Amino acid sequence: MLAIDRSLISELALFRDMDSDELDHLLKQSSSRRVPANEVVFEQGAPALEFFVLLHGRLKVTQVTPDGQQVVVRVVNPGDLFGIARALQRQDYPGTATAAVDSIAIVWPMSLWDAALRAHPRLATNAMQAMGQRLQEAHTKLRELATEDVERRVAHAVLRLVQQSGKKTPDGIRIDFPISREDIAQMTGTTLHTVSRILSSWETAGLVEGGRQKLMVKDAHRLQLLAEGQ
Repeated sequence: MLAIDRSLISELALFRDMDSDELDHLLKQSSSRRVPANEVVFEQGAPALEFFVLLHGRLKVTQVTPDGQQVVVRVVNPGDLFGIARALQRQDYPGTATAAVDSIAIVWPMSLWDAALRAHPRLATNAMQAMGQRLQEAHTKLRELATEDVERRVAHAVLRLVQQSGKKTPDGIRIDFPISREDIAQMTGTTLHTVSRILSSWETAGLVEGGRQKLMVKDAHRLQLLAEGQ
């Protein structure tokens, strides 16, 4: 178990404007967990016994639909709250969270969720804002699925990855965790074949550079124009 210093969380959006005593109280109730790459943090349908904040690394959350199709529903980035089934009035986890790279999470027992929100009003406000932002992102994705062609949906998905986890390099903006074409297909409700065709076309045009579970955006402006249908 790793000791978590208050300074590591005080600047995270979830804990914004909380005083030192409040942060110390929350940390005393928590533990920390290292999650090696490709290890599952929790599985869809498992009893929701804990909730988490990602401190370092990246996670992918997937769901299996009733007809057996797997979809990537979100990428968890450092500072994100996840596994909050209690807030959704659920007793089980609605998806499976898997580490895309070696990661570290802060962990609390789910039984503390209600008490923590009552004891720390600023935490409750910040958590509501985080959930509202996540709901807005879900609505945006639904709108894209309903109204946009596949290439625009893929462009939007790649641009979201750039915004959330892009790292500037001399050659472009690199997605800072392993991302496969299959992952992008699952994010955008299409097939691996279609995503491969689109990305190959973009590579030829100089918009992106691919590789095995790697993606570099070389021309974000042109990709934005594609996403906007121009």
